[in-house]
Amino acid sequence: MQTFNMEEHPHRRFNALTGEWVLVSPHRAKRPWQGQVEKGQQEKRPGYDPKCYLCPGNERAGGIKNPDYSGTYTFINDFSALLADMPEGEENDGELFRAESEKGICKVICFSPRHDLTIPEMSHEEVCGVVDVWQKEFCELGEEDFIGYVQIFENKGAVMGCSNPHPHGQIWSSRSIPVEPMKEQERQKAYYNKHGRTLLADYLNKELEKDKRIIYKNDHFVVLSPYWAVWPFEAMIVSRRPVPDLSGLSEYERSGLADAYRQLTIRYDNLFETSFPYSAGLHQAPTDGKQHPEWHLHMHFYPPLLRSATVKKFMVGYEMLANPQRDITPETSTQRLKEQPALHYKSR
Repeated sequence: MQTFNMEEHPHRRFNALTGEWVLVSPHRAKRPWQGQVEKGQQEKRPGYDPKCYLCPGNERAGGIKNPDYSGTYTFINDFSALLADMPEGEENDGELFRAESEKGICKVICFSPRHDLTIPEMSHEEVCGVVDVWQKEFCELGEEDFIGYVQIFENKGAVMGCSNPHPHGQIWSSRSIPVEPMKEQERQKAYYNKHGRTLLADYLNKELEKDKRIIYKNDHFVVLSPYWAVWPFEAMIVSRRPVPDLSGLSEYERSGLADAYRQLTIRYDNLFETSFPYSAGLHQAPTDGKQHPEWHLHMHFYPPLLRSATVKKFMVGYEMLANPQRDITPETSTQRLKEQPALHYKSR
């Protein structure tokens, strides 16, 4: 009888944050690869594009003109998914047909006036400016009496649905708590009520002890590949101090978050020497006026690339009908990311 080996044998891993499972099949990663391995085409963009609706001084939809901004800049999304001025209403036709009105505020955040830069190509000081604006927007939106949750996120790359290559993210704030943060809310609250400590504080301490999935760390934040990762090079940035949300971060901690954000994305770009696509976002405490000591600030990164700049992982078949599955283990992807230089490949 063979001895079970998590690096060799199929197994399921439990996601302590959501209560869900992922199937890991490490033996499949050893099968011969005869597909594409080429590098992606290096896109060269100008520092300013007169046709880009996010560049300084350019006109957006409806004739609104951007100011000649020089740092990070935010504005109300011209095509917002949520609107602040919404009538109350609902449909409640028994247990099977339910709907209710939803309201909120959606904003766009331009990381830089430069059209040709992304986060890993910006300076540490410039990324600090992004994090500072995150904090400001979180606090201001969270103070609105009808806003219960503020979701800050970034879609990088056309494959992730990004409609404009200008470096930017979005902030969608809503009255209700969205599905994914609500899953984490319930798991973290149950853990805190049982142990008197945040789930991610205990998880992070264990990860630091094991040191098998740590990609990068500084005095205030740790970058790791989660034990329960679904995407091939999935990562998470976790604050060392169990602070519930951005409002509690000091200047030094904001600098630490900017450093972790930049260092992870540099390693992403270096992995296949391409502008590495991903969806990323902060998960933090709701802004519903209640105390949330169970919440622990963290940021998720979900990148689709699998074997090269052009080979992607898709959720299909079994994953859509049963549960997520991955071949390379989080430990393997951690090692590959750790091996990447801290200097961006375009600068070498």
